[in-house]
Amino acid sequence: MPSDLLGDTRLFDLTDLLWEETFATLYIVGLTLLIGGLLGLVLGLVLSTTRPGGLLAHRPASVGLNLLVNFFRPIPFVIFIGAVQPLARAVVGTGIGEKAIIFAMTLAATFGISRIVEQNLVGVDPGVIEAARSMGAGRLRIVLTVLIPEALGPLILGYTFVLVAIIDMSAIAGAIGAGGLGAFALQYGWRQFDTVVTWTTVLIIVALVQIAQFGGNRLARKVMRR
Repeated sequence: MPSDLLGDTRLFDLTDLLWEETFATLYIVGLTLLIGGLLGLVLGLVLSTTRPGGLLAHRPASVGLNLLVNFFRPIPFVIFIGAVQPLARAVVGTGIGEKAIIFAMTLAATFGISRIVEQNLVGVDPGVIEAARSMGAGRLRIVLTVLIPEALGPLILGYTFVLVAIIDMSAIAGAIGAGGLGAFALQYGWRQFDTVVTWTTVLIIVALVQIAQFGGNRLARKVMRR
């Protein structure tokens, strides 16, 4: 890049730190998706199977879980991380830093993913489930061998959507003293009026999102063409 366009940017001095924060973002996002993805899958399965007419229909459980998910999902994330700080201190021992942001993001991702899982499992053709029942398959077997495989393609697209949302959420990590690209852009770019640093960080975040979306779309197409 021509030096007259770079001006007095500190980008080159911050290159090592930029890479460090990029890996910090990947770590935060990866761990959040892993834990939140598993918890969201379990919660989504319970939501879908306890619905009226579901495999494990149970009205009180269904109503209670729906109220829980509907209570937390609409909360804006920047408020959510502050609201769950006391819980984060009780569970991970701190309300600030990397552990706290992973805890808050995992909770938020769990509730979001659970609704995506529920909606995709509900969309499975009831005739396929009835056919499995008529062949004597138990409830757990129907879940593992019919429900999840039938909804796998849309589920991958749903998880891809959440992964992009998690990358967005990680940009707010600096609000509670955690690292990552968002905190780096705020501290060394925006607050120091270094446009080059800000936009370089933005482009890295955009590249991560593009890679995640491309990979998710490709995997979903491959699964749905089986």
